Amino acid sequence: MSGIEPMKGIIHHGDVVINAVPARLLEDALKNGEGIMAANGALAVRTGKYTGRSPRDRYIVDSQSVHQQIDWGPINQPIAEEEYQRLFYRLAAYLQERRVYIFDGYCGAHPSHRVAVRIVNQYAWQNLFIHQLLIRPTEEELESFVPEMTVICAPGFQADPAVDATASEAFVMLHLEKREIIIGGTHYAGEIKKAIFTTMNYLLTERGICPMHCSANRSEEGQVALFFGLSGTGKTTLSANPSRRLIGDDEHGWADDGVFNMEGGCYAKCIHLSREHEPQIWEAIRCGSVLENVVLDEKTRYPDYDSDLLTENSRAAYPVDNIPNAVIPGIGGHPDTILFLTADAFGVLPPIAHLTTEQAIYYFLSGYTSKLAGTERGITSPQATFSTGFGEPFLPRFPQVYADLLRNRIVRHQTRVYLVNTGWTQGPYGIGRRIHLPLTRAMVRAAVNGDLSNIEMRMDPHFGFAVPLRCPDVPQELLDPRTTWTSPDDYDRTAQKLADDFRVNFQRFCGLDPAIRAAGPVSR
Repeated sequence: MSGIEPMKGIIHHGDVVINAVPARLLEDALKNGEGIMAANGALAVRTGKYTGRSPRDRYIVDSQSVHQQIDWGPINQPIAEEEYQRLFYRLAAYLQERRVYIFDGYCGAHPSHRVAVRIVNQYAWQNLFIHQLLIRPTEEELESFVPEMTVICAPGFQADPAVDATASEAFVMLHLEKREIIIGGTHYAGEIKKAIFTTMNYLLTERGICPMHCSANRSEEGQVALFFGLSGTGKTTLSANPSRRLIGDDEHGWADDGVFNMEGGCYAKCIHLSREHEPQIWEAIRCGSVLENVVLDEKTRYPDYDSDLLTENSRAAYPVDNIPNAVIPGIGGHPDTILFLTADAFGVLPPIAHLTTEQAIYYFLSGYTSKLAGTERGITSPQATFSTGFGEPFLPRFPQVYADLLRNRIVRHQTRVYLVNTGWTQGPYGIGRRIHLPLTRAMVRAAVNGDLSNIEMRMDPHFGFAVPLRCPDVPQELLDPRTTWTSPDDYDRTAQKLADDFRVNFQRFCGLDPAIRAAGPVSR
């Protein structure tokens, strides 16, 4: 097909492959040399220089209608309309005579809240990636499909910082007023997914919907649980539970009629993936899936999920219906339970704690986890990391907008909220050990089943939240991290340092309810 208008107002003269089935996209990707076939049937690709998102290369167009709504700064960097347009037309010219792949799909499983998205890709493998991650329309829906958002991604096109006012050759630019996204210079497909999510985080709030960086599942009886957390804290692993049904693994909206998955697929972190601990994810990675920067054995082509030769951020993209008992469409009721996941490498947070509503908003705004030594250049010891909403890079509006939406829903639906530490115990990283996944699963199970509601609690002296004295199938001593340390005095010093880090970080938030500010760690 040629001569259609895949980009708004731009006539394209090259070949256009539109809404191809995964088999065709896989065939083209292999024929074009974009990747190779893994032994499990997945397409294995490498993304070169960029193996993760590039935050310093993401921009939002500073147009008149959005200027007052955006929390401008180092995360939401402004770029002028004329600079965006100049780059847009150069990108379109680059694609003029090239074959492009188009996918039309929906972001949002709920018919009343979804947004129709058109994706234009330079590469077949990236079109396969987004085909598996967004919601695929029926043939009848495609006949009347009208895109409300357009994404153009051409990794082979590079910006010129001297001309385009960019920081490097890579760029991700969001024009929220026009609902356009342009991406170039980076092959990392996660930029497409997260740029769409960021745009949804802007659009949904206008409809009174709370957008959330979380996974979700439900019981057979319909009880919904949400799992908030930054990368590496266990969102995907803990929500993919054989005893519950998966709604989605990463991005959701909470509307007046319940929660809904924004996506139709999963983007799972693969490092140290094992069939024993994550059987559902392991089996979901098969023909039609995309493996990003996963090392393959040279002879057998079996994935080596333990290898970090290319990156620790190795990924797998697959349709959510590859997970047995997934909820299709990804819609659920109002959550009974919310779990904030954090991988505390300092080893001082309890493995589970109950939060009041005010504490829930405090820890939502804090969005704490920790970076480990060796994961980034210059990091030689664990470092506290704070990311508002457990997804600050994807929140274009001011933090309080999202906090107010979440707080109102927690109060209205009397949702239980817990902080779950999936990190270290018996000491910090390098001395202690990571909490065993089966024990974390047992605590999560107790929380979502309501088994902790009537258990006696103690008040944590450093952080002020309630910690259960016992939990089914969990050793009692694990629930009080201080007792697991060789030196209780070292524990107290480390816990106080982390509490101080929370308070320092929270100083950046202004105009909050004093009860929320008072809900943080105890002052000493």
